[in-house]
Amino acid sequence: MKPLIVKDTDEKIYPTKIICLARTYRKHAEEMRSELPTEPILFLKPPSAIIYSSDHIVIPEISKEIHYEGELAVIIGKKGKNISKEGAYSHILGYSAFLDITARDLQSYAKSRGYPWSISKGFDTFAPISEVTKKEEIEDPHNLNIKLWVNNEIKQNSNTKYMIFTIDQIIEYVSKIMTLERGDIIATGTPEGVGKIKKGDRIILEIDEVGRLENCVT
Repeated sequence: MKPLIVKDTDEKIYPTKIICLARTYRKHAEEMRSELPTEPILFLKPPSAIIYSSDHIVIPEISKEIHYEGELAVIIGKKGKNISKEGAYSHILGYSAFLDITARDLQSYAKSRGYPWSISKGFDTFAPISEVTKKEEIEDPHNLNIKLWVNNEIKQNSNTKYMIFTIDQIIEYVSKIMTLERGDIIATGTPEGVGKIKKGDRIILEIDEVGRLENCVT
């Protein structure tokens, strides 16, 4: 299993889980024809899905429709349970750029039948992540530009200020459900502009102050 790499250090940390949020940007919920949530909607990805920048995203044979979703990820630095909003930031190590790769056809099939859709999110290589930038380097995590290109064409262009839930709210909510361990990843959801990728495509995700990802699809 690949560790997370903390930028400008030799530190490596191993997440126990990747916690992802759905529909955290209003315009993305609209493009997916979904209702806005009144509380965070969570799903999990396995840490075995992690790859780094320059690694290849591998399309599984059983899917014909793979989508990109560019996101800000929060990296937990200190174990905690039932964390308050006021104490949330003391549990953060830093932030990363994160790609939530999704087999959309498998997800749609599962949703239409009321099945869980973990398969659509959990394939190996479906969680590209940048190095961790420590929180002290980030002026305001709620005002970061997120931009994603596919083959040099910009597809996503938004800002974390448009998230429905703040990071402290997310940590408070998640930690009521599950203990957060050092190294755990919370992917805070994607803005509008998600779409298909295919073999040979090159994806670049940049988040101001945080990091950059570049991955090709094979």
